[in-house]
Amino acid sequence: MWLILFLKGALLGIIITAPPGPIGTLCINRTLERGFWSGAALGLGTALGDASYALVAVGGLAIFADVLARIAIPLAFGGGLLLIWLGYRSLFAEPVAAADIGAADLFRTTLSTFFLTISNPATIISFGALFAAFGLAHESSTASAALIVGGAFTGSVAWWLFLSGAVWLARERLSDQFAAKVGRISAYLLIGFGALALVFASYGLLS
Repeated sequence: MWLILFLKGALLGIIITAPPGPIGTLCINRTLERGFWSGAALGLGTALGDASYALVAVGGLAIFADVLARIAIPLAFGGGLLLIWLGYRSLFAEPVAAADIGAADLFRTTLSTFFLTISNPATIISFGALFAAFGLAHESSTASAALIVGGAFTGSVAWWLFLSGAVWLARERLSDQFAAKVGRISAYLLIGFGALALVFASYGLLS
């Protein structure tokens, strides 16, 4: 039970983090320009921001747990559709320019990226929808919240370490289309996760 909650949180962290955007483009650029640890520091700041929003989302869901439990299935459908829409939008979006942070060292990179991440309040809405899509709307205990937030942080960090590591190891062989390929893969993953959420929601509706 506890492991499942943690793994769901980790999956949410990956889903929130993986879509291409300014920070992802910046991570690739910084890794190529300054090395693996620069990209990893940037990812750490983003993961801390994601975990902060996950904590806020868990707190809000705990307050309205009874209401959310009654509308869990409609929210699950909404979350699944949101994932599919995000994936579809990513497939046909124009290339995104790298965000400009200007941090000179690893600590400032982490701190600056953290503030850049939390400057987007739409993230908490995404977390709320995804919590419902993955059946977490009724998880309101302190232990459950800690596992979900810890999982979200771990999933986010794992994605950034993977991205930075892959870019650094393949830096001599990367084409100009590398970022676009990463974007397409994450878009298809989002669509797949959205379809899976709709299947689970349909099963809950029929059961």
